[in-house]
Amino acid sequence: MADSAAQGSSKDAPTNPRGIPYAPFVDKVEDYVSSRAEVEGTLKSFQEMISKYQFMEVNTQRRAAGLKDKIPDIQKTLDTVRFLQTRKPGSEPIETTFELNDTLYARAHVPPTEEVYLWLGANVMLSYPIPEAETLLESKLSAAQQTTSNCEEDLDFLREQITTLEVATARVYNWDVGQRRKEKADGGDVGGEAAKATPTG
Repeated sequence: MADSAAQGSSKDAPTNPRGIPYAPFVDKVEDYVSSRAEVEGTLKSFQEMISKYQFMEVNTQRRAAGLKDKIPDIQKTLDTVRFLQTRKPGSEPIETTFELNDTLYARAHVPPTEEVYLWLGANVMLSYPIPEAETLLESKLSAAQQTTSNCEEDLDFLREQITTLEVATARVYNWDVGQRRKEKADGGDVGGEAAKATPTG
């Protein structure tokens, strides 16, 4: 029955909204193992599932951290675009500084404008009319916030599945220990009865 533990994470298993499968909940150990011979395979299967959940947890943490770094930049860019949208034609240029890299800034005079240039990644910059830029940035901000929320939800879910499997591992292990003690006790009883039945000289 060791295979039944592995099947717990198969395509037939229920999943969360992002397709991460639920870990098998071991209520009765006998549903997963019928003899001590199956214990090792079952424990190995549980450990493999724990490792997969831990791998997904690390990747999800990295993704969430990356999004949390990007969201303030998107929000700052959106605020700038909205400010530029308030500038009327014929207004005096505004003086500002903009970042060239982490430690270098340049001064600029920005006249009223009807378009902005946005970095799209992979060294790509495109020109957008300000209303379109605002719509694009709002969409990106909303998507990033939603994805961050999903990541946090997935992290909680993954931790729950890891805990479930750790509990399952402990239950199967303890069941195996109990079975070994029972077998040892039964063997002792048989040995004692055999000794009594043997005549002495």
